[in-house]
Amino acid sequence: MLIAYESKYGNTKLVAEKIAEGTKKVKGVKPQLAEIKEVNLDVLHEYDVIFIGSPNHIGGPTRGVRKFVDELGRRGLGGKTFVAFDTYLGGDFGKAVKKLERRIIEKIPGAKVLAPGLSVKVQGMKGPVSEEELTKVVEFGRMVAAKIK
Repeated sequence: MLIAYESKYGNTKLVAEKIAEGTKKVKGVKPQLAEIKEVNLDVLHEYDVIFIGSPNHIGGPTRGVRKFVDELGRRGLGGKTFVAFDTYLGGDFGKAVKKLERRIIEKIPGAKVLAPGLSVKVQGMKGPVSEEELTKVVEFGRMVAAKIK
């Protein structure tokens, strides 16, 4: 399982880490965390599930995340399972994650979305993410990992 993310102020990275924490609660699950720019594209076929996380940028995923998804589509990852997540500020609940899920389905033929994406509220531009939200994130990671097992 790969948890790939882009993070400007560290909020999306924190969410990725908490998802990983949740997945580890399921026996035998060993998540790998990586910033999108550091993902080794040549080994993506080895992962059963790929999480992709993005901060909400003008109502959608960041340019870096969009380019990453486009590249995955060129890598022939049809049949691979994906899960999307985002961090948002204010009233943008679910906007970026829904657009990210659509992009995954459009750009990666045969891609499967395992669970509805997770949208996590950030208190301010630079954070923090509330403890209540982080508890929800850990449970989301556990729930997704349990679906896989």
